[in-house]
Order: sequence, then structure tokens, then C-alpha cells
Amino acid sequence: MTDAVGSIDMPDAEDEAPESKKKSRKGGKRGKKGPLGRLALFYRQIVAELRKVVWPTRSQLTTYTSVVIVFVVVMIGLVTVLDIGFARVVKYVFG
Repeated sequence: MTDAVGSIDMPDAEDEAPESKKKSRKGGKRGKKGPLGRLALFYRQIVAELRKVVWPTRSQLTTYTSVVIVFVVVMIGLVTVLDIGFARVVKYVFG
């Protein structure tokens, strides 16, 4: 029977990499900077990500805000009606 490539019984040549080829995780961009340097890098990354954001136009923002407000008002009304209904049922049952 043939074994699958990279099985436990027959390791591939790639699986047996010598220790000298493995990279250490020390150093790099973050390894040599102090806390203020890392904080500055974090801030620069935030600004870079915010520049990638596609911001809505004013009309889209108005539409989305209106939809949310209407939905919240409808849900408030629904919860109010259910609350009053349950209160009346409880008052009727328990006196």
C-alpha cells in the first residue's frame, strides 16, 4: 500500500528542514522599537486604514439615519404594545 505524501510514516524531505534554515522571530520592524515607536506605528496604521474606507455621501447618510430612526420608533411601539398587553393579562389573571 502506498502512503500519502507527507504522512507520519514517511516524511518528505521538506519536513526535515535543518535548524539553520528556520527563521527566528526576533527583530523585524517591531523588535527594535520602544513603546513610543510601537504606538506611533499603530497610529500610522490606523490612519492608513481609515484612508481606505469608502465613506457614504450626505444623502446616503441621511437615508440610512432615517431608516434606523424609523425602525427604532416602530420597535419601541411594538414593545410598548406588548408590555401593556402583558400587563393587562397579568392584572386580569392575578387581580
